[in-house]
Amino acid sequence: MPSTDDLIAEAAAADVDGWGFDHLTGRATEERPPWRYSRLLAEAVAAAGVAIDLDTGGGEVLAECGRLAQEQHVTESWPPNAARARELLGPRGVHVHEIAPGAAIPAADGTVDLVTSRHPVAPDWPEIARVLAPGGSYLAQHVGPASAFELIEFFTGPTTPQQRRGRHPDDEAAAAERAGLEILDLQRARLRMEFFDVGAVVWILRKCVWWVPDFDVDRYRDRLVAMADLIRRDGSFVAHSTRHLIRASRAR
Repeated sequence: MPSTDDLIAEAAAADVDGWGFDHLTGRATEERPPWRYSRLLAEAVAAAGVAIDLDTGGGEVLAECGRLAQEQHVTESWPPNAARARELLGPRGVHVHEIAPGAAIPAADGTVDLVTSRHPVAPDWPEIARVLAPGGSYLAQHVGPASAFELIEFFTGPTTPQQRRGRHPDDEAAAAERAGLEILDLQRARLRMEFFDVGAVVWILRKCVWWVPDFDVDRYRDRLVAMADLIRRDGSFVAHSTRHLIRASRAR
């Protein structure tokens, strides 16, 4: 096993662009939700005329689909991810829109058959309802409340009840309905995560920057050393992610 300092240094220098997690292979695990979002996404886009995938990252999830919509669009706000999406999806005729965070969805009113997203940053329900055609669908896997909070709180200390309530599926479903969408399906899952070395923890905190917004290996070195000691003692650090699947439609 490399030293704690070596693990931290290696992870601090590793590439975190895109939305792939191959760097964690053999170093961390996370249970998958039972609904198999990648399969549902592939079926949905293959049957769509016009589809748009929001917050696509580097396009890695959509790229796994064997057949895309007749007219496929994606949005991404982080320039390195948008560049990767253009490289990965551009050759398949996908329109990649690099937009500012919180910007309007680049589609005219009522022109999209399908809106999808895996782990959207902040779903804008009025915008989603605006672009969907009558009878159009929304299919997404969202991050749920208090996801990975055991890991987050190890570095930040206790969170507030309001923070733990954020992204609650009931709240998101209610917001979608207020925007004019009908909820067709809402499923929830709590999933076990394990980290087997401190480098995996450093890497995920660099990638998911909103978990510990001021994360820096020097600023948090004492906590990282404590994490490394815990993992060596117990074999892993255990946390839990939460996910929910949302299917919705716009009335005809």
